[in-house]
Amino acid sequence: MRAFKQVDVFTPQPGLGNALAVVLEGQGLSDEAMQRFARWTQLSETTFLCPPTALGADYRVRIFTPGGELPFAGHPTLGSCHAWLEAGGQPQGEFIVQECAVGLVRIRREGKRLAFAAPPVARSAIAPELLHDIMAALGVRAEQVRASQRLDNGPVWHGVLLDEPETVLALRPDFARLAELKVKVGIAATYTRSASPPLILRSNREARAFSQTLTQADADLEVRAFVPDVGVPEDPVTGSLNASLAQWLMAEGLMPSDYLAAQGACLGRAGQVHLTQDALAQVWVGGESVTCIDGQLHW
Repeated sequence: MRAFKQVDVFTPQPGLGNALAVVLEGQGLSDEAMQRFARWTQLSETTFLCPPTALGADYRVRIFTPGGELPFAGHPTLGSCHAWLEAGGQPQGEFIVQECAVGLVRIRREGKRLAFAAPPVARSAIAPELLHDIMAALGVRAEQVRASQRLDNGPVWHGVLLDEPETVLALRPDFARLAELKVKVGIAATYTRSASPPLILRSNREARAFSQTLTQADADLEVRAFVPDVGVPEDPVTGSLNASLAQWLMAEGLMPSDYLAAQGACLGRAGQVHLTQDALAQVWVGGESVTCIDGQLHW
């Protein structure tokens, strides 16, 4: 038996964030066993914590989607750290240091929140033909696009900034077409400070009624993430995407150095991602986590 937790990330309230399965004793499991378990959970990500191999690391994490292993991901970083600390983990220094395939990732405590230091991001233009195909799969018109960028911080995201949050929330993607393109797509739009985010929308009047309890007041950015290439049509709340979006948008002066992103509205979630840039230009990605299931894994 192995210690196991299921954690909801980027929310203080169970059921409103992004669920993560965490196997706290991942050593001894084969790659095939890890992948099989990740497929079985049917969550966007499943992590396996192992003893560190790098000097200075507190623990090592391997991150699997139903479709394969990831070198880095944000909500698994925060959720795994939450589970590790809750299970009695003690960091060696001021920061908790996670080892993963992209290297060492620092995590700090921010009151009730944890925040990870966003890994370096490589930015480049999206090829015009690919951007056209992505927009066609999303049903977006050219005049609705404010900016776009290819963002590589381990996962490669194709980030697109649209004209209005309402445009983001109204998207009904052609997931089969997106899967054929084999790309991860992150969509965002800014709120004005004078305007409150609209009620969460899903697909119909019932969803609008449901959203009355899930408004995301004070958000500065509305975000959605589409990853059908790894078996997750839409991810509820995405740390790696929000990290790379913040690095891009802050650098271009499109977002301030401290803002709140809302994600998951169209899935009935209310994820909140806190993005800040410190005096050394390091972007930190923070959020609360809550344990929903605590037990033993027979695998």
